[in-house]
Amino acid sequence: MLKPTAPPAGNAFPALPGASDIFQLLRDGRPRTRSELAQLTGLARSTVASRVEALRKLGYIAPFGGAASTGGRPPSLFALNPSARVVAGADLGATHALVSLSDLAGEVLAEEREALNIADGPEKVLDWLGSAIRRLLEQAGRAAEDLGAIGIGLPGPVEHETGRPINPPIMPGWDRADVPAIVQRYFNVPVLVDNDVNIMALGEQAAAWPEVRDLMFIKVATGIGAGIISSGQLQRGAQGTAGDLGHVRVPRGGEVLCRCGNTGCLEALAGGPALAAVLAGEGRAAETSQDVIDLVRAGDLQAIHVVRQAGRDIGDVVATCVNLVNPSVIAIGGSLAQAGEHLLAGIREVVYRRSLPLATEHLRIVPSVAGQRAGVLGAASLAISHVLSPEAIEAATR
Repeated sequence: MLKPTAPPAGNAFPALPGASDIFQLLRDGRPRTRSELAQLTGLARSTVASRVEALRKLGYIAPFGGAASTGGRPPSLFALNPSARVVAGADLGATHALVSLSDLAGEVLAEEREALNIADGPEKVLDWLGSAIRRLLEQAGRAAEDLGAIGIGLPGPVEHETGRPINPPIMPGWDRADVPAIVQRYFNVPVLVDNDVNIMALGEQAAAWPEVRDLMFIKVATGIGAGIISSGQLQRGAQGTAGDLGHVRVPRGGEVLCRCGNTGCLEALAGGPALAAVLAGEGRAAETSQDVIDLVRAGDLQAIHVVRQAGRDIGDVVATCVNLVNPSVIAIGGSLAQAGEHLLAGIREVVYRRSLPLATEHLRIVPSVAGQRAGVLGAASLAISHVLSPEAIEAATR
């Protein structure tokens, strides 16, 4: 087992409570002088100087431009040093895995994709993940000790506090598996685990909407779910099930049976398998979500109608969400989002008609910018946020 990252013995220094306050001001990448930091924090310049020195020794900040002092007075400008640590982000889907290595600014340094079946179980899948991260570190020329944290997205419900999947329907053998502990056999670093749609919301925000503090990411695929960012914070709910839109009853639902055991759920009407079943009943060659997308792209009018109606059904649920949480951006992703404007048009049609005018005055309903990379970007973002958190910085300077 690898030892956790620690500053070299020669750089040892006493605990400096409040060093994180200085660091959080420098996270935006804008270089600042000690004098500016003193003004912004209200701390004495001597205190600021000692905390800046602590962060510099850790490598988290560096002289602006990355140039080290060549003697004399140290450079007066300091900024975040993105290369101080690296993080790994992993998007583990039902039949695929994508893992990346990024610096602290989110710049991807190396990446690996694999066709992997989540049903193979946690030991096999996470063994591949550990090996893949080692390969990426080698490819990027970074030591294992440079790894600050690992973020993982899983296609099922996750108890965020423990990182354990809870009764995941398409993940046999994963129920309550201690994912962080398994991964930490390979790397003794913090391992953060969340469900895929929460991770995708973080990835979408990082990729396209960094200044937006109220955002919903809706994944439309086999199931339908939402990642909700409100006031800049990801909302998971008491048990981690916030955003489970797929099992909200919709007006057209009637007695249509859902796999959850209830009737009339959104997923039973607008999920990929449901749309494929409708088209198959109309004599179309449709068994999967991809078949539905292919028919829409080929201009099949029945497929277009079915997808447009799915958008309306989703819009019925999303309109309520808009009134409840008042997002400024709703990004639509997932495999069925590849059906393009037909799905979006149906969602917009109902949301703008059913939601409060004030809530939709500046609301944007848009296709995902991050697309299929939303998951891996979000997993990396989750890891970066942990490494750069005030608690982690404060602990590192002790």
